[in-house]
Amino acid sequence: MYGSRISKVLVVVFSLFTINAASAGTVKVGVLKFGTVNWELKALKNAGFDKQNGFELEIVPFAGGDATKIALQGGAVDIIVSDWLWVSRQRANGVAVSFVPYSSSVGAMMVAGDSSINSISDLKGKKLGVAGGPLDKSWLLLQGLAKKQHDLDLAAENEIVFGAPPLLAEKTRDGELDGSLNYWHYCARLEADGFKRLVSVEDATTELGASGPIASLGYVFDEAFAADNPDLPAFIKAIKQTKQLLAESDEQWEAMAADGIIKDKGAALLKLRDRFREGIPNRDLNDEIRDAEIVYQLLEDLGGAKLVGDSKVLVDGTFWEGAGS
Repeated sequence: MYGSRISKVLVVVFSLFTINAASAGTVKVGVLKFGTVNWELKALKNAGFDKQNGFELEIVPFAGGDATKIALQGGAVDIIVSDWLWVSRQRANGVAVSFVPYSSSVGAMMVAGDSSINSISDLKGKKLGVAGGPLDKSWLLLQGLAKKQHDLDLAAENEIVFGAPPLLAEKTRDGELDGSLNYWHYCARLEADGFKRLVSVEDATTELGASGPIASLGYVFDEAFAADNPDLPAFIKAIKQTKQLLAESDEQWEAMAADGIIKDKGAALLKLRDRFREGIPNRDLNDEIRDAEIVYQLLEDLGGAKLVGDSKVLVDGTFWEGAGS
């Protein structure tokens, strides 16, 4: 008799487990294999915030940014990380993707700690490295700032070396470049080595009209995935919990370094932690949108259709308002 009761209990427990497992969706996020977004996503999984919010996070690594975009458009992943400029351009072409802010951490023009370069005007005639190409958004904004403040054409009056971020970082360390504009985490590592930030892209956007830091990168998804899908708000909630954890817990950063999630140690780890924290979005979404519209106009003026496409303005719906502030 007892055996029969136990069997019935086990059947009920197994049935409940099966129902719960079936109700928990899987959210696939496509990211660069060695990108810094992995820090946040792996911290989320390690803390169990996905399961606490009723979904399973699957991190799908890719070799390049274009591959993540193709994977999103092909339905291989649910979410990627990209910038709102790309999202706006997709929406202008009829592709209904949207954006939730991830980070406002941006790059900076880095120079040696003992360099005689102390202002943008001092860059004239120097050999400068730029991560990305001539239409890199940060590079365009820095040019706009130099033109506005000093009537200086950085592209015309300097030797510009375009290249991959790690290569430019090494050339900067070796003194082959007088300065370099690089992504935020390479800049943080240079800071840890004694280099100084001459001007950041955030400084440029503020000087050119923005009222505060703008989340340059965000989690991007198709609106069809967002429609009546409990997994998306659950994912956003888990991300907010993770950001709070990373903002408040020094131990979490030390644990990620110990586990090899972050390869940096010592001063570099501390600088990366601090710069990451500075980039955690904490502004009202409406303020983010207004400033993004201002910067979009600047980029449209500086880069034209080659950069922004056919739309003269930031397309409505680029920022997903379902996430709230």
